[in-house]
Amino acid sequence: MNRNILLIEPDYKNKYPPVGLMKIATYHRNLRDKVTFFKGNLKSLVIGIIVKKCIDKLTQIDNSINWLLQYETIYNYIATGKLHYYDNIKIEHSNYKSLISFAIEENKKYFQKKLYEKEPLFDRVYVATLFTFYWKITIETINFAKTLVKEDSDVFIGGVSATLLYDDIVEQTGIKPIKGLLNKPKMLDGNNDIIVDVLPLDYSILDETDYKYPENDAYYGYMTRGCFRNCPFCAVTTLEPKYCEYVSLKDKIEETKAKYGDKRNLLLLDNNVLYSTRFPQIIQEIIDCGFGKDATYTEPDEYEIALKNLEKGTNDTAYTKKLFNLNLLLLNRLNGTAEQDFYNLLESNLLLNIHTTTKDSLLKVAQDIVPLYARHFRKRPKQRYIDFNQGVDARLFTEEKANLLGKINIRPLRIAFDNYKDRKYYENAIRLSAKAGIKNFSNYILYNFKDKPVEFYLRLQLNIELCEELDIDIYSFPMKFHPITGKDRFNRGYLGKHWNRKYIRAIQAVLNAIKGKVGRGKEFFEKAFGATEEQFFKILEMPETMILYRFFFEWLGDEKNYCVSTNAWWQCWQETFKVLNEQETFELLEIIHQNNFSLLLSENDNPKFSELLKFYVNYRDDINDPETELYRLKKEYDMNPTKKLRRKKEKQ
Repeated sequence: MNRNILLIEPDYKNKYPPVGLMKIATYHRNLRDKVTFFKGNLKSLVIGIIVKKCIDKLTQIDNSINWLLQYETIYNYIATGKLHYYDNIKIEHSNYKSLISFAIEENKKYFQKKLYEKEPLFDRVYVATLFTFYWKITIETINFAKTLVKEDSDVFIGGVSATLLYDDIVEQTGIKPIKGLLNKPKMLDGNNDIIVDVLPLDYSILDETDYKYPENDAYYGYMTRGCFRNCPFCAVTTLEPKYCEYVSLKDKIEETKAKYGDKRNLLLLDNNVLYSTRFPQIIQEIIDCGFGKDATYTEPDEYEIALKNLEKGTNDTAYTKKLFNLNLLLLNRLNGTAEQDFYNLLESNLLLNIHTTTKDSLLKVAQDIVPLYARHFRKRPKQRYIDFNQGVDARLFTEEKANLLGKINIRPLRIAFDNYKDRKYYENAIRLSAKAGIKNFSNYILYNFKDKPVEFYLRLQLNIELCEELDIDIYSFPMKFHPITGKDRFNRGYLGKHWNRKYIRAIQAVLNAIKGKVGRGKEFFEKAFGATEEQFFKILEMPETMILYRFFFEWLGDEKNYCVSTNAWWQCWQETFKVLNEQETFELLEIIHQNNFSLLLSENDNPKFSELLKFYVNYRDDINDPETELYRLKKEYDMNPTKKLRRKKEKQ
């Protein structure tokens, strides 16, 4: 008997689609099961299912009315129970008002009293888990998923958190997750030998959800698995304990292209591809798949692909929704008589409302729309790129490997720089890659681990210097370390051995101002992090509000000589520490580095500290309060900012 399968990704923001669920979707479709993918508020999923059942019942009672046109109103009434929604359903238009009213009330009660928990909506539910910092929403999702099936054993959990925090998930949900990869037969069902991990991805499920993944036009895959390094901050050896040095991708790309259309980019999730002895073969296969140097791509006709898959019944939910959205997109491209004619075509076939849009209606009008869409959405060739998304190991670079990377359209090349002690390897990797013609780089800069704050600064500074010297672009993404296992696995305030709360908050304040990434530009970098190590530490010690509103508080000192300014703070800092003995210096720095200033003025009894500590009061409330002097000055500054900015505005 065919099963009703639900695939869930918790409702958090993430950049890449759930590859594991896409493979599981293929697995169950091959078994002819019904598959639904959902990302969002799970209550809305349940309400949607109930509303559809309700409308089916209403149609059985009175099919003279198209109840689908009132989908939203019925949905809102069942969800909230508010009478004004009920009144807007206008059941008086039916000759069977009592039966209609009874059916609606029964479905409202079915949801409000959670009767669906006694009548499972699905035969099996899969929940994907991602990073451990999404822990709360992941646990809530799993526990809700348990209400959608008959037995807890019908809930399957997998992914990163499920593997790393296995015991915690068992404790909080009662479900035993699947650890690691689905790389053996009989892991999901005992009656077949299908290995899920080697299956192609079902890209169609991505069109079932309203959530749009930022990286949604790519082939996703692996050409190696695992890593030999066993770094203490990394989970790869737990997730993929065995290194596999070659996984062919060509057949999967061809299959995906034939079924879902060509994809622009190639996103590879290998954890240490350079370790493979078959790296030259991997590069050649990437080139053979159409991703060689300067490769281009012309977007396929989305309408024809979606229509073909709808006709074949590949995923009716996804492709009905896809074609509905493409129709609206086309409508917005048209104007004049053509726009009105197309609107009339959609309206007469009830294709202007997603709830009244049917597969039959879409197929009926397809022959009129296909040439129209092709005419108004002509595609131009675009550059296509390869991304080894997990990064490559700088310690394994050779000139030969760099030259091989230079033969493919890699952008950006991600090279890990987790430890300043690896500087010679990292710098060598960048130089070899630049020599091979690669211009765009990216890396994560891990901090708050075993590094010292100055080493964090020096790594960023090195990237700026390499950009200037080699005429390349390196985008660095500082990433705060949090333990993923052990007693501190849920401690979001974890501090590394050489770090303190003030320094962590200062780094986060700077990153908040620069949108989380550090790019090319010496002047920009030196303003954000300091031109020297001494200036870097000065910024770390600076009151947080002055970091967040750096230019404003500097302006207060330069233009207004105001008592609360960056200059005033720094003068007070120097004067204060001049008169402190060694013990007092330690005590004051300890107060500042704890970064808890809410009670410090009332609790501190050393008069030598008081003037300096006044600067560490949070001035953000004053800046946003129209009754304060700081608010007035901030408005004046916004109208008349720094001289450099004024000159820029005058030029514009």
